[in-house]
Amino acid sequence: MHVEVVEPGLATTIQDLGRSGAYNVGIPPSGALDQTSAKIANLLVGNEIGAAVLEAPYLGPKLAFAGPAVVAVTGARADVLVNGVEAPAWESFQVEEGDVLSFGYVQAGARLYIAVAGGFDVPPVLGSRSTYGLGALGGFEGRTLRAGDALPVGAPPAEYVPRSVPEKARPTWARDVELRIVLGLYDYRLTADGRNTLLDTVWSLTPVADRTGFRYAGAKLDFEDREQPFGAGSDPSNIVDAGYPIGSIQVPSGSEPIILHRDAVSGGGYAMVGTVISVDMDLVGQSAPGTGTRFRAVSLDDALAARRRAQARFVALTNALTTDALT
Repeated sequence: MHVEVVEPGLATTIQDLGRSGAYNVGIPPSGALDQTSAKIANLLVGNEIGAAVLEAPYLGPKLAFAGPAVVAVTGARADVLVNGVEAPAWESFQVEEGDVLSFGYVQAGARLYIAVAGGFDVPPVLGSRSTYGLGALGGFEGRTLRAGDALPVGAPPAEYVPRSVPEKARPTWARDVELRIVLGLYDYRLTADGRNTLLDTVWSLTPVADRTGFRYAGAKLDFEDREQPFGAGSDPSNIVDAGYPIGSIQVPSGSEPIILHRDAVSGGGYAMVGTVISVDMDLVGQSAPGTGTRFRAVSLDDALAARRRAQARFVALTNALTTDALT
C-alpha cells in the first residue's frame, strides 16, 4: 500500500523521533519538532511511537490512499477532511481505497502530524527515517514532498482498534506562551540590564521560523564590553566557537534571539545566553509567527523535574490508550 501526494502542502516532510549519534560530525538529529504530537499520532493508529509520520507546517497536504488504511492527525488545530467531509482530529479513523485526506487552514499551532498504521516505510539513514533537508538525507529522497510522490506504507497491525485522546489531554495552542530556559553557558556576556531585558521582554516570533531555528523580534540586549579573544569575531555576541545544544538561544549583535531547533548546525561562534528546556521545545515547534513569547529562567533541577512530570503524563496517556484498546 502507498499514499499518493496530490498536493504537498507548504513544506511537508517525513519525520520520526530523530537520529542520534551524528551531531558531533555536524549531522543534526532532525525528527518531529513537536515530538509529543508525533508520538501520540502513532499511538492512535497502533504504531510504535518512533514510526515515521508526516510533519506539515502551516498548510496540510492532500493525500490519496491506494488502499484501506487507519489514520490519525494530531498537532496544530485545523479541519480534517476525508473526501470533503469532516473527520476527527486526535482520534484514529479508517479510510478506504481512493479516499482523499485534506485539511483546512491551520487555526492554532503551526504543525500537523499525520500517522498511518504501519508507518511511512522509507529507508532509514543513520538509524532514522527523518528528513534532513539541508543534507538531502532521510525521509523521501531527502527532501520535502512533491505532488506525485508515492509514499510507501509498512504492514499495519492485524486489526483496527479505535482510539481517541481525551479532550482534557489535547493541547489548545495559545498565541501567548512562556518558555522555561536555563541561563548559560554564555549569559555572563550580557550586562545585568541585558539579562533582565531578555527575561522581561515579550518577544514576537517572526516569519523566520523553520526546522533550523525560530527568530524573535523585540528589545535590544546589551553585552559587556571586552577585548575579543583570539579566534572570536568582532561582534560583541561572538565567542570562540563552541557546540550548540538543541534549544539554545543565540542573540546575534544583541537583537532578534534565535532558538535553534532540530535541524540546526552543531556549533559556531555566537554566544548561547540560555537554552529552552526539553519539554518546552514542542511548544516552540507549535508557535506560529506573531506568537508572543516570554522566557522564564529556571534551574537545572526544575528542568529535570518538568521532564519527569511530562514523562509521567505521557506514560499515563499511553496506558489509557492501550487499556481502551484492550477493553
